[in-house]
Amino acid sequence: MCRTTPRSGRTGRPRSAEADAAILEATRTALVDLGWSKLTMSDVALRAGVAKTTLYRRWGNKSELVVDAVAVLFDELELTDRGSLAADVEGVVRQFAELLDRPETRTALMAVVAESTRDAALRARIRHSIVDRQKHLVLLGRQRAQDRGELPVEDDASTAARTADLIFDVVAGAVVHRSLVSAEPVDKEWSRSFTLLLLGGLGNVNGPGATAG
Repeated sequence: MCRTTPRSGRTGRPRSAEADAAILEATRTALVDLGWSKLTMSDVALRAGVAKTTLYRRWGNKSELVVDAVAVLFDELELTDRGSLAADVEGVVRQFAELLDRPETRTALMAVVAESTRDAALRARIRHSIVDRQKHLVLLGRQRAQDRGELPVEDDASTAARTADLIFDVVAGAVVHRSLVSAEPVDKEWSRSFTLLLLGGLGNVNGPGATAG
């Protein structure tokens, strides 16, 4: 899957999905090879085999480009139906951690997050292109759990939306911190303990030997 965020106000020839994919792949490769500070639009264009004007028709600067290059990777996340809420959570946590373990994801994400501390527009683009786009996984998981009778249905839409945001923040924050900040493994044992904590609260964490679902 390769989705990019189109830039508003741009006109011209229709975009090529093949060119977009080549550009985003070249961006991720360049980030791993060069790092954020040495990455340039010219280098990406050369690696992708496209004209620099083609690049600038799609993205105004390298911040926009790198965010979209990372967003495509996050679009690979899927919430497989494993039969229970606990199993679904464990599965997506492990999948997320595996994605973060890839050099291109780790390097790109760390670079744009660091850069966004000085750039409000970049923070907004990260939220729109990565965070908001992946919240559908939470909505899907909650709907499945409600259909199974594992979670109550929330009648108030605003309350449901706030709950979904909180769940996303807790899961994403924990896995990113564990993988990228603490540099500790998100293995089966940790995923199970985290799931118990998420679903049952502090009183339901029974240690490494506990099982979920």
